[in-house]
Amino acid sequence: MKHNQLKPGRLTWLPWVHRIIRFVLGLTFIWASWHKMVNPGEFAKIIYGYGVFPEISINAIAIVLPYIEFISGICLISGIWPKSALFIINALLTAFILLIGFNLLRGHTFDCGCFSVSKVPGNASAWSLLIRDFLLLLAGIYLWVLYAGRSGQQP
Repeated sequence: MKHNQLKPGRLTWLPWVHRIIRFVLGLTFIWASWHKMVNPGEFAKIIYGYGVFPEISINAIAIVLPYIEFISGICLISGIWPKSALFIINALLTAFILLIGFNLLRGHTFDCGCFSVSKVPGNASAWSLLIRDFLLLLAGIYLWVLYAGRSGQQP
C-alpha cells in the first residue's frame, strides 16, 4: 500500500518525519558551509591537506563548494527544487565519503574542514566522519526515494 493510499488517521506523523529529515539534512549543509564561506583561505589550506586535488583547482573549490552546500541546504529546507538539492547533497556526501575513506586507507592525517576551518584540527576520527557521512547519505537516499516518481510533490 502506497503512502498516499493509507487509510485516514494511519501514519499521520510520517510527513513530519520527512520534514524533520529535510530540515536536519539541509541545516547540516548550511552550517557546514558557513565557516568555509567566511574564511575561504583557511578552507583552501584544508583542501590542500587532503592531498588529492591539483593545486590549480584548490582555490576554485574553496570558493565555490561552500556556496553549493549553502544553496543546496536552503533549497532542501524551503522545498525549492528539492530533487536537485538532494541530488547535489547526495553527490557531495558520496564524494566526502570517498575522500575520507581514501585518506583513511592510505593512513593520511588530515583535518576534514567539515564544520570549522579553525587552525585547531577537529578531534573527530576519520571513522566517525565516515559513519556520520554514511548516516547523512542514508537520510538523503531515503528522501530521494520518496521524491522519486513524484512530479514536484514534497514528501
